[in-house]
Amino acid sequence: MSFSFGCSISTAVKAGVAIIVLAAAPMLQGCASSKTLGDGIDDFNAAQTVRRSLITDRSRDYSDIDITMFEGRLLLTGTMRSEDGRQQLVANAWKAQNVKQVIDEIFVGDKTSIAQGIEDGRIDAAIGTKLLTDRGVTSNDYEIAVSGGVVYMIGVARDELALTRALNHARSTAGVKKVVSHVIYKDDPSRNPGQYSRR
Repeated sequence: MSFSFGCSISTAVKAGVAIIVLAAAPMLQGCASSKTLGDGIDDFNAAQTVRRSLITDRSRDYSDIDITMFEGRLLLTGTMRSEDGRQQLVANAWKAQNVKQVIDEIFVGDKTSIAQGIEDGRIDAAIGTKLLTDRGVTSNDYEIAVSGGVVYMIGVARDELALTRALNHARSTAGVKKVVSHVIYKDDPSRNPGQYSRR
């Protein structure tokens, strides 16, 4: 399970393997971002609500699920053993306060192997470093999740060029099988807090 918040720490747990990346953003690029402090707090609270629902539900194995939040948009990635479990997880995600959209990218199948979990963590760290060190990209405008070599990106791009650069960093990283973008532009009308959508 993974969740990242703010400008400093990103934690990913895949197949029981924890990989912690401390990003020195203030030294390399600063924390300028499209996301406001209020958005960050709302995202944190919503993700915590979903995580608590997973912890209290002992009937299913959620250890291979990643939770990624950005401006109220909740991205679910990873694997579930059954379709029923996937549907229950999505339903619980919608119950969390401040969740405006649930993006379901969960795969029903076998649990991620330890080896693949380590590889996914390496890919996550490699892309994060590329985004952080590219002055043409504001790294905090994006969050990524990696599952089975597939990179899922969510966030708010300032313009088409910035988004293209961010996606190319992911696509050019060794071990990446596919890149799925759920990034919107900063002037997208769906960022209106009064609008809610379901994918």
